[in-house]
Amino acid sequence: SPGGHNGYPASVFVGDTYCYFAGMTFAVVGILGHFSKTLLLFFLPQIFNFLWSTPQLFKLVPCPKHRLPRFDASTGLMEPSKARRGDRDMVNMTLINLTLQAMGPTSEEKLCIVLLALQTICCCFGLYVRYYLAQLVFD
Repeated sequence: SPGGHNGYPASVFVGDTYCYFAGMTFAVVGILGHFSKTLLLFFLPQIFNFLWSTPQLFKLVPCPKHRLPRFDASTGLMEPSKARRGDRDMVNMTLINLTLQAMGPTSEEKLCIVLLALQTICCCFGLYVRYYLAQLVFD
């Protein structure tokens, strides 16, 4: 990692306070910079995660306190976390768990790379829409 601090595997994680601050900073910059629609395109994974999580967030299905993936120490792989619904387990509804369902158990490093690639693709798509497709519509 750059500077040798907090490299893989991470030992320090950002908390809610930083996430709220970062989100509000992006929102203010997007609004004041007059590119709020482009910013929405950059946040497609986060918007999808919220929509996918809605049934759990609004208690339509069981929602445990922690919905992060589970680390299996015997295999060294990340697995989707589960919540109990009646007599069966259901996978927690987050983008990370959905990715693990699609990929199967995988290492933390590979999962991180896949999620960062997804975010990068969405940002590139946002720039493409903003600077190419918008010209076709608005020019």
